[in-house]
Amino acid sequence: MNTKSQIAVFPGSFDPFTNGHIDIVERSLKIFDKVHIAILENMTKNTLFTSQERIDLIREIYSDKPERVVVDSFGGLLVDYVNQVDSTIIIRGLRATSDYDYEAQMALMNRQLRGEIETLFMMTREKNSYISSTLVKQVAPFGGDVSGLVHPVIENALKERYSELHK
Repeated sequence: MNTKSQIAVFPGSFDPFTNGHIDIVERSLKIFDKVHIAILENMTKNTLFTSQERIDLIREIYSDKPERVVVDSFGGLLVDYVNQVDSTIIIRGLRATSDYDYEAQMALMNRQLRGEIETLFMMTREKNSYISSTLVKQVAPFGGDVSGLVHPVIENALKERYSELHK
């Protein structure tokens, strides 16, 4: 296997990072030497956490694996970031078949832009199939229990953020 296929890129907004995302990263680490969690800098999207806050939170979750999990942000085309980190593999998590249509279009466009790009689709585990960042953001502000949906680091950050917003 060549060096590039040892590195995978897992892109997303991750606002917030959920147990479904953790599931995909952990399973990707069984296949690849290194996973770059790449947070898209999308100026038009209204996010709960800043890009830097998301980077810091996810780095805290993977603080025991700094040589295997790199947390970064990028702007512009994903294929340019993938090239920059010397990879050809994009990891995308799927919760349901409804996710596939959009993800397939993106995968085909990425391959059109850079022919050697391969997108690996991973189905999340059944227990995480209903979890989305949007769902977490709909439940957490009202004091709903999100402990089964996110890592404790994220849960604490959500509690802090929503307590700030309620002041």
